[in-house]
Amino acid sequence: MKNDTPNNLFAYDQELCQGTALVLCGVDEAGRGPLAGPVCAGACVLPQGFCPSRLNDSKKLSEKRREELFEELMAHAYCGVGWASVEEIEEHNILNATFLAMNRAYQDLCAKLPSVPDIILVDGNRHPGIQGDVRLVVKGDATSAAVAAASILAKVSRDRYMLEQAAQYPQYQFEKHKGYGTALHCQMLREHGPSPIHRPSFLGKILGDKA
Repeated sequence: MKNDTPNNLFAYDQELCQGTALVLCGVDEAGRGPLAGPVCAGACVLPQGFCPSRLNDSKKLSEKRREELFEELMAHAYCGVGWASVEEIEEHNILNATFLAMNRAYQDLCAKLPSVPDIILVDGNRHPGIQGDVRLVVKGDATSAAVAAASILAKVSRDRYMLEQAAQYPQYQFEKHKGYGTALHCQMLREHGPSPIHRPSFLGKILGDKA
């Protein structure tokens, strides 16, 4: 089968390892921007020789391909997922809640590994406080295969959660926007007010004093 993953993704990781058996971990998040729902993070170690086809930044993949890659990663890679709740977002702010989710994803991953990773690649330019050799990589999900894999774990996990919430709160149509501030979502908020899974601090410009 042809592997049409962008070559630079695996090349970046391989160059970091320099032909050694270093264990490389990618960490990324999904859900910093939405008006509703938790923030989710993924952490992933790709075993040597495991090169899933069409692996890429989750934002550049169709929903169908993300789901396929998610199942492939869960079956063949070392995977961790972590969350920070709406309450934690409100208490700590979205940046610090994202760091909580990243640390939890990394801890979940490490519980499945025989030893901790040698290098931890984190998407972005802010250190999340993970212990170890952390390397910050701006646009890491479009640069590193491990970070791209982590982005898929986070995105699919969060999307699935929001689909569950769509069944519980059908009036907001979460299945269509996953909690992001689309025109439809803002309209539903104005009509129905916030739900228990909305982030009050994100709603001021939309609902004013009603937030």
